[in-house]
Amino acid sequence: MASTAARIALVTGANKGIGFETARQLAQAGVFALIGARNAERGQAAVDQLKAQGLDAAFVQVDIVNAESIAAAAASIDKQFGKLDILINNAGAVDENDGPPSTASVDAARRIFETNFFGTLSVTQAMLPLLRKSAAGRIVNVSSTLGSLAMNGDASSAYYEVRLIGYNASKAALNMLTVQLAQELRDTPILVNAICPGYVDTDLSGHKGYLSPAEAARTPVRLALLKDGELTGHFVDANGEVPW
Repeated sequence: MASTAARIALVTGANKGIGFETARQLAQAGVFALIGARNAERGQAAVDQLKAQGLDAAFVQVDIVNAESIAAAAASIDKQFGKLDILINNAGAVDENDGPPSTASVDAARRIFETNFFGTLSVTQAMLPLLRKSAAGRIVNVSSTLGSLAMNGDASSAYYEVRLIGYNASKAALNMLTVQLAQELRDTPILVNAICPGYVDTDLSGHKGYLSPAEAARTPVRLALLKDGELTGHFVDANGEVPW
């Protein structure tokens, strides 16, 4: 059923963690939140939670490493809403066999890239025709400070010793996607930015993070709700700019 909300947002990997909180906060701001998830049961459970809070949401099944699933999700959104205003590329992956360049499993690095870069690129390409129908499209890529070449190369940085070649390199690639897409779309109303949510208490971090998903979601939500022309082609966290 089509929504009467002014803006429609798709959040990938939104059945839990940062993705769920991002969808919830967007819905609280009056945006119709599409919960993108692979698992229909978990995705619908997340929607039910939001609806129980009086928020507008619906489930969209999407596996970002499956081309047919992505195409079906785009077709479903087009049929129901005719446009997309906000795309939050939140879905991401880690692998226990990742590690320093000298010892990391190459297959693990490939698996990570398949989700964190190629999957995100595929979803973005599929959703761009819908975003072009928006008066003010927004794309937010959930990256990581671990994807910053500057921070990885700074011996005084807290991230200097975190050597996960697959994960870090995949986020650096995602940052490149952000920069190039922002340049490509510079003459359109679509703004494209990357964010670092911080070290968050989620399944992805093994629940070692010091930020709650609700706290971490504030940054992608802020970027999703930017005013026209406010910011594009940037990499930011809660405190401001992050070096590429």
